[in-house]
Amino acid sequence: MGEVTQLNRYVLKKIGIYLCLSLMLNLFVMSMFSGSAAYAEEDTQPPLNINADASILIEASTGQVLYQNNANIALPPASMAKMMTEYLVLESIEQGKISWDESVTISSKAAAIPGSGQLLAEGETYTVRDMFRYMAIYSGNDGAVALAEKVAGSEENFVNMMNQKAKEMGMSNTAFFANATGLPNKDLGDLAPSTAETIISAQDLATLARRIVLDFPETLKVSSTPTAYLREGDSSTHEFDNWNWMLEGWKSYNNNFSSIAYEGLDGLKTGSTTEAGYCFTGTAERDGIRLISVVMNTESRTARFEETGRLLDYGFNNFEIKTVVAAKSELDDIKTVPVKKGIELEVPIQTEAGVELVVEKGESMDNIQFETTILPEEELIAPIQQGDVIGTLTVKYDQLSEPFEETLNLVAAEDVEKASWFRLLLRAIKDFFVDIFEGIKGFFG
Repeated sequence: MGEVTQLNRYVLKKIGIYLCLSLMLNLFVMSMFSGSAAYAEEDTQPPLNINADASILIEASTGQVLYQNNANIALPPASMAKMMTEYLVLESIEQGKISWDESVTISSKAAAIPGSGQLLAEGETYTVRDMFRYMAIYSGNDGAVALAEKVAGSEENFVNMMNQKAKEMGMSNTAFFANATGLPNKDLGDLAPSTAETIISAQDLATLARRIVLDFPETLKVSSTPTAYLREGDSSTHEFDNWNWMLEGWKSYNNNFSSIAYEGLDGLKTGSTTEAGYCFTGTAERDGIRLISVVMNTESRTARFEETGRLLDYGFNNFEIKTVVAAKSELDDIKTVPVKKGIELEVPIQTEAGVELVVEKGESMDNIQFETTILPEEELIAPIQQGDVIGTLTVKYDQLSEPFEETLNLVAAEDVEKASWFRLLLRAIKDFFVDIFEGIKGFFG
């Protein structure tokens, strides 16, 4: 009997332990799921801590800011300043002031410029194309000065062009270009064209990179080149590597860069000095979305690429482009507006252009705001032609790092001819009697 009692106690003890463990397991699982649910309800992305003094991520076609940190603080950009040199050279070619095949003779000043490059000798002659590739791929400081002198006659004149173009692009008042290379004055000494220093924010650099990508997309064919020769196609001249180790093109090379190469990345400009640290403006395209990122003063040569990869992954993994308004489409709430003195009493309206918006993946239209404004009645008088502006539609989206707002025109979808005086007279008589009849109805009703 004692043995049975002891056995019962043993069994009950085991059952109790089992029940306690089961309860603890259930509580743990419930807490895990409730935590996940709470996170889902917040619908926020995990914090993205980029290890750089300043950083930004934008989408190229819209310019929308997807992430930023200290993006408006002006810092030394190092060779990323050469993006403005690239832009002005491309613009001069587009305007017919110089051509790709024109000769560039290396001056004594250009040959003496220190830092990256130093492959050019005074009196040597190259084409504009050779110098552009040398500057864009190998970041040749001497090539940048040679091109500046070709475009403007002197680097001093070119610096004035750089700062004027910065204003035209809408850069902040803190942006300043002191030379064509981005080198600090202590490295240039008597060769410095300005006593000031080049400083520019990550936001302004992103603006500049976006203008290059949109205005001169052919630049990406050059910036995506992993290796090149000093003279295009001439293997007897110096061969140099692109400082951009993230280029997708490096994947086909058996070197240390192939592990850093990033799918879809085809530009844009690296930079490093003691003052600026290691910097990089990168751009990549995947599935029809082009992103532009900037990191300034990262810890090391490779860290600038690692941080850029984190920025780009964040953008590609979490955002998509959505057409929120189609071009030449009618509105859901206002399809026509009244017209005075027309054969027709109203005119259908439609959007003049469309709006594409970068939104978080899976975003509903509920967070996108639409505001419609129609011209006053006294301005909507026939004749009206198809395409005449009738009003505006403003699209707002404030769920990203920086609010988005764009206004587009609402236009007449068809012509409305002016009615003859006789038709207007008959219409006035009709309206007169309709008003009397409605008044009588109201009196007896």
